Amino acid sequence: MNSEPTRDVMTLATAQDGPIETDAVVVGAGPVGLFQVFELGLLEIKAHVIDALPYPGGQPTELYPDKPIYDIPAIPVCTGQELTDRLLEQIKPFGAIFHLGQEVSTVQPLDDGRFHVATSRGTRFLTRTLFIAAGVGAFQPRTLKVDGLEAYENKQVFYRVKDPARFAGKDLVIVGGGDSALDWALNFAADGPHRAASVILIHRRDGFQAAPASVSRMRELCERQQMQFVVGQVTGIEETVGHLSGLKVTGPDALTRVVPMDALLVFFGLSPKLGPIADWGLDIERKQLLVDTEKFSTSVPGIFAVGDINTYPGKKKLILSGFHECALAAFGAAPFIFPDKKVMLQYTTTSPKLHKVLGVNSPVFD
Repeated sequence: MNSEPTRDVMTLATAQDGPIETDAVVVGAGPVGLFQVFELGLLEIKAHVIDALPYPGGQPTELYPDKPIYDIPAIPVCTGQELTDRLLEQIKPFGAIFHLGQEVSTVQPLDDGRFHVATSRGTRFLTRTLFIAAGVGAFQPRTLKVDGLEAYENKQVFYRVKDPARFAGKDLVIVGGGDSALDWALNFAADGPHRAASVILIHRRDGFQAAPASVSRMRELCERQQMQFVVGQVTGIEETVGHLSGLKVTGPDALTRVVPMDALLVFFGLSPKLGPIADWGLDIERKQLLVDTEKFSTSVPGIFAVGDINTYPGKKKLILSGFHECALAAFGAAPFIFPDKKVMLQYTTTSPKLHKVLGVNSPVFD
């Protein structure tokens, strides 16, 4: 993962004895959480950001940093890492403080209307508002359950691709039938700097939950003998002096064959878990937080939920939908922070005040 731009534009927290008093805490440093910082910043609300991962970017950076994204307004194409870097650059004027590698463990409402927030590393906050932008929650990849395989995780067995160059020139086996499995199989089978020596795709049936164009392309490459597709399930492993040398694959004919390999990528999807969020007293429906669509507040006043963590009629799990939710959530939070002030909608194009907040010179219009 390319983290150099990230270091330059973000401020990491330093040690502090007592609780940190702030107007806003954002839980989640994915694209929606980062844009929440921006929308709060336009209203002159400074935020602290907490994320369980050791770096910002959330699911796009963690699971597919090099995979192209095509539906961000005004950006024809960017990778997950590029989107993260651009958002971090955009929020730089607002001085958000990041608390990474820690999970929010408790949220306790106080008599004065604030919330006491504590993390797994003992960091404590007293905040007026809380924004939950935790994506699908504490997500974990679904693992391949085969005896002995766990010992090779992060050595020869991987559930995500952080560095495609690591697999270049290797005999690569990919297991799965969704978009991620197909996308990476095509990526490593294609000519380019990350091309593997061989690619074998294994799926339990000859049917896929992936884009039809990707499936067609995969079959085309198989016909050209640029990769292979095997129908079957992994039922065992072969080892050579502490090295994973092959997989035992049982096919529909009940025969078990050995597939040689250097590295294994498994894409069975994510297992979303709300984790401690489930204990915060919020209304939940199917592991998602219920919100109103006026200001994206939860059932607890002062706590807001944006992005994939929330649900409401017509909800679409898109990054751009989350961006829209952030704007309304910021305005919904303003009365908790500025109870005696009427917050007016201003436009970044014409507002000298917002230009000052953003640190840009006011343009001159004819």
